[in-house]
Amino acid sequence: MDPFIAALAIFILAVFVGFEVITKVPPTLHTPLMSGSNAISGITIVGALIAAGEKATTATTILGVIALVFATINVVGGFLVTHRMLRMFRRKD
Repeated sequence: MDPFIAALAIFILAVFVGFEVITKVPPTLHTPLMSGSNAISGITIVGALIAAGEKATTATTILGVIALVFATINVVGGFLVTHRMLRMFRRKD
């Protein structure tokens, strides 16, 4: 089997399973899961930095930079949403 086809099949399955899992999460679990998602995106940032900095080919550098941008947006957005949700639970003095 061609490695590209295998990788593509795994990617498509991961997208499907990820979508199914995320849509089933109740709102009360959103904040703890968002914190975990931020940690995973932090790992993605490290991997994207390695891929972009390795300069094996132009394609890996471009894909690494794109992954870095998207993971950074995910981390920043996740922290903003988490901060906003936690603000809702503060005491009103």
